[in-house]
Amino acid sequence: MEKTIDCEKNAKRLTKLVEARLASYFDKRSDVSLYEAMRYSVAAGGKRIRPLLTLTFCSAVGGGEDGVLDAACAVELLHTYSLIHDDLPCMDDGDERRGQPSNHKRFGEWKAVLAGDALQALAFEKLLGSGLPAGIAVRAGRILAEAAGPAGICGGQTLDMELESNNNPELQDLYRLHHMKTASLIEAACLIGAVAGGASPERERAARIYAQCVGLAFQIRDDLLDRYGSAAPLGKASGADARNNKATFASVLPREECEKFIAEQTYTARETVRGVFDDGGMLTYIANTLANRQN
Repeated sequence: MEKTIDCEKNAKRLTKLVEARLASYFDKRSDVSLYEAMRYSVAAGGKRIRPLLTLTFCSAVGGGEDGVLDAACAVELLHTYSLIHDDLPCMDDGDERRGQPSNHKRFGEWKAVLAGDALQALAFEKLLGSGLPAGIAVRAGRILAEAAGPAGICGGQTLDMELESNNNPELQDLYRLHHMKTASLIEAACLIGAVAGGASPERERAARIYAQCVGLAFQIRDDLLDRYGSAAPLGKASGADARNNKATFASVLPREECEKFIAEQTYTARETVRGVFDDGGMLTYIANTLANRQN
């Protein structure tokens, strides 16, 4: 029977574990200056929602936190790489990220490219060396690779760039874009946790549906915050999507309709995992928190 826990307190505890482990990857001095650029973006903070989901799903199916911590951090390393490259002048040309100059603004474009490349490599190094059983580690590596490649982040960024010239994008294009660019890595985070914990096929399917719904709700909220929010809480300049002619849900649908989408997707996510995972309410807490966030 599921036990209710103090979800906010538990989320903070898990986030501290993630922060400490991420910091440990860069706590040794190196003569290679690239490490400074890598550390800069990793240490900039963020919600750490992806590793939090990995840890939560693993625990919810009976797995241990320690054994999956490096795998959870690997997802965050890959996410950070994607943000560095997303901000590049040839992509979205972002000047700020998480309240500080973006990586290429701080270190220059060529070093930002290499920092992103190196973080992606480090992600797989930490995942495959995490101590998970070999078969599980290989499967987790494939899940992460698929989320990073042409069917995931890279493909999503390609579609994002291509849609800049489309003044009337179809909703199905936006669904596809956001699933690939945002939800794919959230899905990988959830599945890696479930797989590491030994989830049944039924639970894996539930984890996948939950992640897809949460990922879409997360991105639509992001679109709304960029369009209607202020720069201070966002940690980056608002209105960037409009300036870059980005195709977003907020640019093609009324605000009320976007809010309805978020509520529907969040409800489906909660209902999908209800009674399926022994998570103490964490997955509902995470879904609700992301749906109602202000940054």
